[in-house]
Amino acid sequence: MLKGDPLARVLYIDLSRRKYWVEDRSDLFENYIGGTGVATKLLLEECPKNADPLGFENPIIFAVGPLTAVFPTASKTVATFKSPLTNEFGESHAGGRSAVAIRMAGYGAIVIKGASDIPIYLAIHGDKVYFKDARALWGIDDAITVGRIIREVEPNAGYRTIMRIGGAGEKLVRYACVTTETYRHFGRLGLGAVFGSKKLKAIVISGKRSIKVKVPSLYKELYNEIFEKCVKTPLMKKYHDIGTSVNVLPLNKIGALPTKNLKSARFEYAERISGETLAKEFLGRRIACAHCPVGCIHLAALRIPYEDEPYFYKTEMISYDYEPIYALGSMLGISDPEGLLRLLERVERYGIDAISTGVVLAWTTEAYEKGLISHKETMNLTPKWGDYKTYMNLIDMIVEQPNEFYESIARGVKYASEKYGGREFALQYGGNEMAGYHTGPAFHVGLLVGARHSHLDSAGYSYDQKALKQNIKLTPEKVAERLLSEEQWRQILTSLVICLFARGIYTSETVVKTLHVMGFEFTEDDLYKIGREILLMKYKFKIREGVNVKDIRFPQRVLETPTPHGTLSEDFLKKVAKLYLEMLGITNLTR
Repeated sequence: MLKGDPLARVLYIDLSRRKYWVEDRSDLFENYIGGTGVATKLLLEECPKNADPLGFENPIIFAVGPLTAVFPTASKTVATFKSPLTNEFGESHAGGRSAVAIRMAGYGAIVIKGASDIPIYLAIHGDKVYFKDARALWGIDDAITVGRIIREVEPNAGYRTIMRIGGAGEKLVRYACVTTETYRHFGRLGLGAVFGSKKLKAIVISGKRSIKVKVPSLYKELYNEIFEKCVKTPLMKKYHDIGTSVNVLPLNKIGALPTKNLKSARFEYAERISGETLAKEFLGRRIACAHCPVGCIHLAALRIPYEDEPYFYKTEMISYDYEPIYALGSMLGISDPEGLLRLLERVERYGIDAISTGVVLAWTTEAYEKGLISHKETMNLTPKWGDYKTYMNLIDMIVEQPNEFYESIARGVKYASEKYGGREFALQYGGNEMAGYHTGPAFHVGLLVGARHSHLDSAGYSYDQKALKQNIKLTPEKVAERLLSEEQWRQILTSLVICLFARGIYTSETVVKTLHVMGFEFTEDDLYKIGREILLMKYKFKIREGVNVKDIRFPQRVLETPTPHGTLSEDFLKKVAKLYLEMLGITNLTR
């Protein structure tokens, strides 16, 4: 890497002692590039074995990469932590302005340790870190309001990022998220609860540094080439036009859209909540993350009447994407687009992961139907498919946690189903709630063996659909090889840190060139080896924290509801998972 690149600087912050310092960690970035690689290595260094995810010893790591603020779509920040939802490896990504702000402040990574005795927020402006009293903000459930207040009192508008939690994080909901720039989130695996456990309400980061490149002429050429592919080719057109919500109708058509807790994979009212309908009837504007020309963030404009003034309205701008539409739409049988948007607004306000919330509510509905829970547990609320008003009340209860049942579902569907029953229809992998695809074997195995139990680990859903279109016969060997190859390469993309929507643009050849511009000399073979090493580091953390890689279990429901590839065989799925783990070689790792 280039000498003097601020990427090598790691900012350490100790909340307990109100101290901070900077270390040069060139070794980390030279070996692991940035982003996911560096954040995973720092988590292994800083998080002690068997740490309480909600204890002071659980660190929060943020990391960016060498392409951040330099090349288009290198707009993500990676966060790692021990997940309070799964009790093992936690990793979440967010866009907005977070990555550029960290890079411009002069850091490649930030490590936050300890816990505060009173609510605080951190203000990081360049080389200075301020510990600000946040007792006046603590108790504000609305994450959007928190951001508005901080914007009024902190400098550097236009250069800063504001990460914050709402009521869900304060109340330690295990799938609470951290909101950044209102419409982007560190969504999965409960980073918001880790913030809450540390009494950390928010982090503001700003800086105005400049970044040097090694080969200016090649930089200009590469930048223009990547930019043109982003805006003038079909590679990212769908993300700008309709956004990821364009997936609703195609998935529904092939029978891969999870509906009513995956009792079905088709939703008869899919058209009403499709991306096309939302764009036609509700789209208010498109916005983009910093340093991205695509503008994939779609905001719906929804008029909401004031309760006591029926002729007075407020207009809410509500972000929507495919995954929240699945989780709070088809998964709950919601066919009213306004009702769907109201649910999206509710989870946005509290700062709570939409996917986990939807899956938890779907399990709750079925558990109620089957008599596993009653009005006693729900406090006289009757969960019913399609009833968005009751679901809004249930979300309130998840955050408030007024009784033992709501405390349980605030810990996730795995915990709740083990306590009340219904494990066979609790849609979770490793404790993380299932994403919105029922495309075939690759998707479900990918969730099980993926380091984050995320659909973004290896994109199994994409391979399932490709195999369907090209009439490829899926064998355990083919599926395992494809999943592992994809996840290893994604470690490189998320170490750079590239938005995965642009994965078709950042080929291995292009990545080598961009890294050369930034002073890194890697071959394509080098990158694949580093990707594998990063993935093995993640598994090292998982196994150290008690994950048994031989515990291969799939929810019974996914074996009952047909996919586009037919009804899934548990034996086939287990064989793929075992082959994947053998190919990765993690059987040689010990706790």
